[in-house]
Formats: sequence, structure tokens, C-alpha cells
Amino acid sequence: MIRPGSKESQNYDNNNQKVHPQPIDENMNQNGDSMDTMIGRIFNNISSLKSAYIQLQEAHTPYDPDKIQEADKLVIEELTKLSELKHAYREKNPKPVAASPQDSRLLSEIQEQQNLLKTYEVMVKKFQSQTQTRDTEITHLQQQIDEAKLRKSKLEKKLKQRGLLNKEPEESDEEENYFSIELTPSLFTSAVDNAYQSMHDFSKPLINMMKAAGWDLDAAANAIEPAVVYTRRAHKKYAFESYICQKMFSGFQEESFSIKDSNISVSNEAFFHQFLAVRAMDPLDVLSQNPDSIFGKFCRSKYLLLVHPKMEGSFFGNMDQRNYVMSGGHPRTPFYQAFLKLAKSIWLLHRLAYSFDPKVKVFQVKKGSELSDIHMDSVVKNIILDEGAERLKVGLMVMPGFLIGNSIIQSRVYLSGVKCAD
Repeated sequence: MIRPGSKESQNYDNNNQKVHPQPIDENMNQNGDSMDTMIGRIFNNISSLKSAYIQLQEAHTPYDPDKIQEADKLVIEELTKLSELKHAYREKNPKPVAASPQDSRLLSEIQEQQNLLKTYEVMVKKFQSQTQTRDTEITHLQQQIDEAKLRKSKLEKKLKQRGLLNKEPEESDEEENYFSIELTPSLFTSAVDNAYQSMHDFSKPLINMMKAAGWDLDAAANAIEPAVVYTRRAHKKYAFESYICQKMFSGFQEESFSIKDSNISVSNEAFFHQFLAVRAMDPLDVLSQNPDSIFGKFCRSKYLLLVHPKMEGSFFGNMDQRNYVMSGGHPRTPFYQAFLKLAKSIWLLHRLAYSFDPKVKVFQVKKGSELSDIHMDSVVKNIILDEGAERLKVGLMVMPGFLIGNSIIQSRVYLSGVKCAD
């Protein structure tokens, strides 16, 4: 029983409700509110960080340095804010103790977000490193482009002086980057291989047209070089390649390449510039710019030398194409275009040979010469050598050889009367 006026009776009001003499601890509510606020700020920061990270990814595809820098700043700002929240939390809670399941859940979420933050920091550092690498590459490429433009401008000026260009070149994204071309022995070796492949390629339509015109290919091969013993009938194709070689390389040792009205001495540098000017262009495009250029005269003279009038008459049934070429034109027929690819490769090889100092020398191999492993290379590889057999001898020279400095580029020959493995 409670006595009136006692201390306990004073703790009840008229409604029999207990009344606390002092207010509830306000710090408890403030701490709860502060924790909820901090968690909310963390979540907001993580969302902002994700958005900034997505912007950083989008700035790399396509690559945009300005957007990358802007996104990078946003990521750093959000990381800084999260770092400040982390330090603020640790100052107020030096040794956080999970007082309830709810507090444990919040601490777990905080730890998860901190781990995620570390992942973002690693990704940001990676993107920063990639950005720096890309910037360095862009700067280097821009320097190369500037150098290329300067060299291109000088080259065009010299080509105009030589009469190889008769109009201003148009801007094009597909123009050759001249800075990537250097005058080296390997460049000449590559040009030799290309010239040989071009002769091989042109021999195919030539032989096909001879077949279609009813030519006796065995007799034609024997007329080119008689008394050659072919291991297989299919090897007679080398006779036609040899014929093409003889006509196309005629005059190669001369600076003018046997072109009339071409007695002007040209420097090594000018020869190399002519090589560069024609190298990346379609031969018909070169001839359309200047049909009577040195290259145009070369193509015309070699076509008339390579394709005999009787041969052309049997191919086409008339001499219209030959007359058109003789009058100074360059027809756009498939056969002539195939020839132009061949002519371009031989022309480039000659220009390149005279670009070196001293110039590259060409040498030929006569029929009946003994095979020399130093100067010759057989076009047939699977040869069988019998013990006590006579020395292998040349039946045809398919491609001449070259002396470039102290190095030798072997001539390509067909050996007469050899045995081949199946």
C-alpha cells in the first residue's frame, strides 16, 4: 500500500500513469538519428560514385580525353566524400560494438560498401593509367602525322618539278603515310618478290588467251627457248614466264630504262620519290593524271614489245587495242589492266634500284650455265639428285638476280633435265 504523500505516490498522476522525474537521455535519440543520417549519406555517395564510374567507362568508348578528365574528377570527389564519412564515423565510434541485431546489420552494410569502395579505387587507378598511356600514344602519333605532312608537302613539290604530277592532289584519308617507308635492302628484296609474283600472275591470262586462240603451247614454249628438257609438261609455263622476263627487263641496266626522250639525269633521291609516288596508286589512276609521263611512256613501250602484233591479232581478232596504245592511249580492257599491274611492279623495281648509292646492279644467267647455290635459286624445289650425275645446268632464266651492296639476291632459274619427287 502506498502512503499518501510518499515519494512513490508522487510518481503517479491522476490517470494512474507513471511520470518520470527526469527526461529520457537525449543522446540516445541523437546517436540513432546521426547513424541513420550517416548511412543515408553513404548510400547517396555510393550511388553518385556508380554514376561517375559509368560516365568514366562511357568516356573510353569512343575515346574522349576531355570527358575522361571530367568523369575522373567526379569519381575523385565522391571517393573523397566517402573517405570523410569513414573518418567521421571512426572518430565518433572508435570501437563500434554491435549492441543489437540492427546495429550488426548496419555495420555489415558499411563494411560491404567499404570493400566496394576499394574495388572502385583500384578501377579508377587502372583507368587513370590507361588514360595516361593513351595520351602519350596520341601525342606520339600526332608528331608522326605532322612529320608525314611535312615530308608529303616536300615530296609533292619535287614531283611537280619533275612533271610527275600535273594537278593538286586531293585530300584523302587513304593517302600513303610516307614516313613509314625507308630505303632499305629489305624493301628492295620485297620489290623483287613482288615483281616475280606479278610476272607469274600475268603469265596466266597470257597462256589462257593463247589456248583460247588455238595456239600450240608446246611449239610456243620451244620457240622461246629450244632444247629445254622439261621434267613435267606443266613446267613449260616457266618458258612463258621467261619470255615475259626478257621483254620486261630489257634495258633495266640503263637509267632511262630504254625510254626515248628520257636522257635527263635524275638523282637517287628523285628516283626514290618517283617510287613513292607510284607505289600506293592504281596504275590507271597514275596514267589518267598524265598519260605521257615517263611511267606512261614506259607502259606503252613495254606493251608493244611484250605483245607481238600476231599474238594480239589472234587474241582479239583486230589491232584496235594496239593502235590505241600506239596513238598514246591506255585502254581500260581487262587484259591491259592486268599488264599494267606487271608494268608497275617492274617500274617500281627499277626506280628503287637507282635510289641506292651505289645503284643496284642486275645480272642474268645464260642457258647451259652450271647451277651455283650462291647466284641461283631453282624454281622447282623437289629435285632428286642421283649419285654420279652430271652437274645441274640452267635451261631457262625465269628472273634475273641483283647485287645490292655486298649482298646477292639470287636469280631464279629452271634446270633442264632434272628429276623431281612426286
